[in-house]
Amino acid sequence: MRALIQRVSRAQVSVEETVVGAIGRGFLVFLGVKQSDTETEALYLAARVAMLRVFNDGNGKMNLALSDVKGSVLVVSQFTLHADTRKGHRPSYVNAADPQLAEHLYDVFVKALRQLLGQEKVSTGVFRSMMEVELVNEGPVTVMLGSKSEYM
Repeated sequence: MRALIQRVSRAQVSVEETVVGAIGRGFLVFLGVKQSDTETEALYLAARVAMLRVFNDGNGKMNLALSDVKGSVLVVSQFTLHADTRKGHRPSYVNAADPQLAEHLYDVFVKALRQLLGQEKVSTGVFRSMMEVELVNEGPVTVMLGSKSEYM
């Protein structure tokens, strides 16, 4: 499981020109699920996202987490994070989870974040929809986090 995290001043996601999720300061998280991922990995990654310290403290050092800055999270599903681009010019998505598993683990991840940060602090896109994402990347700061299996 992979989470591409962008520290943002604001972000929103729209489906068919209707805003379905929006946040102010916080993280825009693109979440990619692969075939072998489990609920354990979704819970682990949610905790890592919630505790990631990439907001500046009073000395300008990236030392603060979401809760320290009262930040929010916008989670958007992104199967393309598991694209295999080693051969040819067209990415392969054979490692991406099937939609049923991916949606289930996406929901587990979102629920865990809501338990860690508060229901009102987590917004989402619409799974399996064509979405338009707008963001203002603060910094810019972009970090890739993976579940434990990503690093084994």
